[in-house]
Parts: sequence; C-alpha cells; structure tokens
Amino acid sequence: MALNTNIDLYTAGTPNGHKINILCEELGLKYNVHKIDIAKNVQKEEWFLKINPNGRIPAIVDKTSGKDKRIFEGGAILLYLCERYDKSHNFSFAYDTDEYWECVEWITWMQSGIGPMQGQANHFFRYAPTKIEYAINRYQTETKRLYQVLNDRLAEQEKKSQGLWIVGGKYSIADLACFSWVNWAEWAGVTLDPFPEVKKWLAAINAREATTKGCNIPEKFEMKAAMKSKEAEQEYEKHHSNWVMKGQEDDQKKHQ
Repeated sequence: MALNTNIDLYTAGTPNGHKINILCEELGLKYNVHKIDIAKNVQKEEWFLKINPNGRIPAIVDKTSGKDKRIFEGGAILLYLCERYDKSHNFSFAYDTDEYWECVEWITWMQSGIGPMQGQANHFFRYAPTKIEYAINRYQTETKRLYQVLNDRLAEQEKKSQGLWIVGGKYSIADLACFSWVNWAEWAGVTLDPFPEVKKWLAAINAREATTKGCNIPEKFEMKAAMKSKEAEQEYEKHHSNWVMKGQEDDQKKHQ
C-alpha cells in the first residue's frame, strides 16, 4: 500500500540514483520522477543547483508536509526517508541503537570508499581518452579490496546467524547503499568471482521486485544486457563516454 507522500525525485540511471529509486519503491512512497539528463549537463543548471548546490544526482524535494524540504546526497536521502517514512524500521534501525550506528558506518563506508573508488575505476577503464594502466590498476585494485571487506563482513554475519545482510540480520539501507555500486562491478572491469558471499548477496537483492522497478527508473537499466556482446558493450561505452568527457571539459573551462 502506497504512502500518501508527495516527493519530487531528481535522478538518473546511475548507481547513485538507483539506490534512492529502489528505497522509494520498497517503502511504497508516492513520488514524482524528474529525469536529470546528465548528458546535457542539466545537473549544472541554475534551477537544479538551488536543489543540490553540488550539481549531482540524486536529490529530493519532499512536499508532503506542505513545506518543501530539500535533501541531497544519497546517504542523507536514505537516512531521511527512513526517519520520516519507515516508522516500523523495516529497512532501518531505531535511532541510537548499536544497529543504527552500524548502518550509518556502512553507508558512510560506501560513500567514502566504494562510490569514489569504483567511480574512478569506471572512468579510467571506460571513459578516459588515454588508457593509463597505473590509474586503471590503482582504482580496480582498491575496488577489489573494498569488495573483500564487504565479503568478509557478509561471511562474518552468516557465522553469527545474521543472514546474508550487512547489519542487524535483515535487508536494510546499509545493503541497498552498497548494492547500488556493486551491481555495476563489471562496468569497472571487476569480476565478483573471488567474492562468493558478495555474489550471493547481490543475487538476493536483485531478486526483489522493488530492485527491478527502481533500477529501471528513470529509464531502462541496460548495462548488464549490453555486456552480453562486445559490440553492444562498446556502443554503450561510447555513448556514456561522450557525455562524461563533455561534462569534464565544461568543468575544466569553468574552473581553470
């Protein structure tokens, strides 16, 4: 049953966007999707910078109470939505419990670790016009190290009869935050074969109906299908490389 909310969601089909889309679906929120066309640098337009001064997705404006509440940064949005709309703590934990702070730790770990490291692996492996082997190895290796941290945590949780989840014996926003990047592992040139616990965990999350819906907002998630043939993979890479490099050129002109 959908909650009677009124939320404007500004998003795109990226790891950072997917996790918020999925949580909105899991919580049964009513929300209005606004696709931010990163290829056209819409996220840098003045109207959007008033919502997120950092010029990135995702961001929300919650109008449910009759007063606009702006939240940007994925981790902050996950915590906000659960505080407001997950009163039964189906995907979160009661404030100031041990589990609450563990959840915050793992969300912060994702935002300071997997997100930026895998993001750089994506860039140098897929988009950089000059293939710099040192940079590719540096960021792929760090991504793998972080995956091992996650794999070890999941294995530890299973031994403690906590199930295949990062915190508290249940699927939570800690899992969702990390899932959104691990689900793009192959795009960074990283295989999950050395991380069996992560593979099981990823499959369990991908099997959820809300995950399928959320990953196909605001457009169909096509990366995994594109990886099935070299031709499709190259075409997908070319398309995304064009807007990534265009955005970088615009930033360099502005901040030189």
